[in-house]
Amino acid sequence: MTNKNRNLVEQVCSLIDAHEEGAPTLAELGATLNMSPTHLQRMFKKAAGISPRQYAETRRLETFKTKLKAGQSVTNSMYDAGFGGSSRLYESANGKLGMTPASYGKGGRGAEINYAIGHCHLGRVLVAATAHGLVRVCFDDHIKAVEAELGQEFPNAQLRRNEEDMAEVLATVIGVIDSHSQKTSNLPIDIRATAFQAKVWSYLTRIPTGFTETYGAIAAAIGEPKSARAVGRACGSNPIGVIIPCHRAVGASGDLTGYRWGIDRKKALLEIERASAG
Repeated sequence: MTNKNRNLVEQVCSLIDAHEEGAPTLAELGATLNMSPTHLQRMFKKAAGISPRQYAETRRLETFKTKLKAGQSVTNSMYDAGFGGSSRLYESANGKLGMTPASYGKGGRGAEINYAIGHCHLGRVLVAATAHGLVRVCFDDHIKAVEAELGQEFPNAQLRRNEEDMAEVLATVIGVIDSHSQKTSNLPIDIRATAFQAKVWSYLTRIPTGFTETYGAIAAAIGEPKSARAVGRACGSNPIGVIIPCHRAVGASGDLTGYRWGIDRKKALLEIERASAG
């Protein structure tokens, strides 16, 4: 990312973050930055991986979820987060939460999450999904540990180990993992993310197979040059292993500083990807 594009991302994000009532329109952002709305939209999305509107919606949902988790009512959380009404909230939230906002605040109460366990070249893998998309792709030889983690994340959801209904999803995910394919856009994902995590995870999906980037380079690329450590934390909290390729993020000197599912798996992934990339 050029310095010009990095500065644009920083400016747009700052303007959106500072806007207390709702979010500035694309026309308002363009007027402030002396750019046409179309050009601003194109340059921001190219640099950040998401549109200004998507960034603003993610920020509002982040605020909404924080307040909901803190015990506020759906209505108060909705207005504090800048949603003008319940229709706007549900329009933004339903596709991202995979459950109603009230259900999210109650640990997923009423949501149905199916999961299945299979084998790939990294060992045992757990794949979990709502009707909207993947919520987890985790690796652990002790599968009870990731089952327990799933239960802690959604303590009140209907969790079902369902090998039959999940067979196609599981096979697709394992196929992507074992083939080292980057064609993952047809795999719907239903995960919660802060605005920062969304930028990091989106950028990770654009790192080509066989390549790595440092946490610092990723931070600079998304317009957050002083946030290398935060990038590392975002990688560490990624719930969708390999599909969101956080294993391609490395330390400043290229060292493998950490991986949620073990350094050995990260090393194996990178070695195989480099070999397959030729």
